[in-house]
Amino acid sequence: MHTIFLPTQLGALALQNRIVMSPMTRSRAGADGVPTEMTATYYEQRASAGLIITEGIAPSTNGKGYPRIPGLWTDAQVAGWTEVTRRVHAKGAAIFAQLMHTGRASHPLNMLEGAEVVAPSAVRLEGAQMWTDQKQMQDYPTPRAMTEAEVEAALEEHATAARNAIKAGFDGVELHGANGYLTEQFLNPHTNQRTGRFGGSVEGRARFALEAVRRMAEAVGKHRVGIRLSPYSVNGAMKPYPEADATYAHLADELATIGIAYIHVADHSSMGAPPVPASVKATIRGRFKGAYITAGGFDLASAEKVIDAKQADLVAFGRPFLANPDLVTRFARNLPLASPDMSLAFSPGAKGYTDYPTANAD
Repeated sequence: MHTIFLPTQLGALALQNRIVMSPMTRSRAGADGVPTEMTATYYEQRASAGLIITEGIAPSTNGKGYPRIPGLWTDAQVAGWTEVTRRVHAKGAAIFAQLMHTGRASHPLNMLEGAEVVAPSAVRLEGAQMWTDQKQMQDYPTPRAMTEAEVEAALEEHATAARNAIKAGFDGVELHGANGYLTEQFLNPHTNQRTGRFGGSVEGRARFALEAVRRMAEAVGKHRVGIRLSPYSVNGAMKPYPEADATYAHLADELATIGIAYIHVADHSSMGAPPVPASVKATIRGRFKGAYITAGGFDLASAEKVIDAKQADLVAFGRPFLANPDLVTRFARNLPLASPDMSLAFSPGAKGYTDYPTANAD
C-alpha cells in the first residue's frame, strides 16, 4: 500500500492517512458568518481525508472581508461549527479551523455594520477588484493603518477565536499566514511600513505572526496550533522583497521554539505564481521540528514521492477535493478524477458545492 494511505500521527492526534484537504474559501455561510447545514454536508462528504483544514474563518468582524465567509466570534457561529466537527469526526477525519483575518483584502460592502477595513499600513491593494453581492466587482479601498492597541486587540481576537474553535469541537486551529491576508501583510515590507514593534525589520514584521501563534498556543495548547505560509506568493498583490528568505528562516526558528504542531507551506506555482524556491522549503523543513505539510498542484504520484523522500509528512490537496468528495477512494482505486467547475466555487447554493457525485454514483 502507498505510504500516503497509512495511518500516522500529527503530534498526539491520530490521522487515518497522510492526505490533507486544503483550506479553500467557499462563501456559503450566512450573512452573519454562521455555517449552514450545507457546510456540514460539504465537509462530511470529504471526511475520508486524514485531516481537513477548513476554509478561512474570520476571527472578528474586521477580519470578515469576503461575502458569505464564516466566523468564530459568536455563539451562533460556534454552534454551527459544532455540527460540522461532529459529522467530520463521525467519518474518521480530524479537522482544524483556519483563522483568516483579511486585512486590506476587504470591502465595506462585505462587512458587518461597524466593521472597518484595517491593515498594518494604509497601502491599498491595487491591480485587482473584489466581488460584492450588492454591487458586484469593486475597487479595494485604502485600509486604515491599525494603531498598536488595535494590533494587540486583533491578536487577542485570534486567541478568542481559537478557544471558540475548540469549544466547537475542532481538533486545532491554523493561522492563515499566507495568500496576502493580514498576517502576511505584516510580514511584507511593501504592505507593512510601520516603524514600531510590529515593523521596521524582519523581526518586527514577523512579530504579529509569531505573537498570534503564541497566544493561540497559550489559549488551546501548542499541539493544537499550525500555520500556513506561502513564501514568494503574489496573491493579494504581494510583492517580492529582499528579506524574504531571512523572514521565513526566522519564522521557522521561532515557531520551532514555540513548538506548534505543524507548518503548512503552499506553493501556488501550478496556478501561475512564482515557485517557492527549494532552498526555502528545505530551510523551513530543516529548522522546524514539528510536522511539515506541503501543498500545491500535487497528484497521487508526486505526493507519494515527497513523502517517501521525507520532504513532507503530509500532503494537502485543494481543487481535487472540490469535485471529488471521495478523493481518497479514487486515489486508492486509481479511478479518474472529476474536474471542478470553478465558476461555481464561490457562488451561493448547493450547486458546485455539495452536488459533486462520488465515483459509485457516476
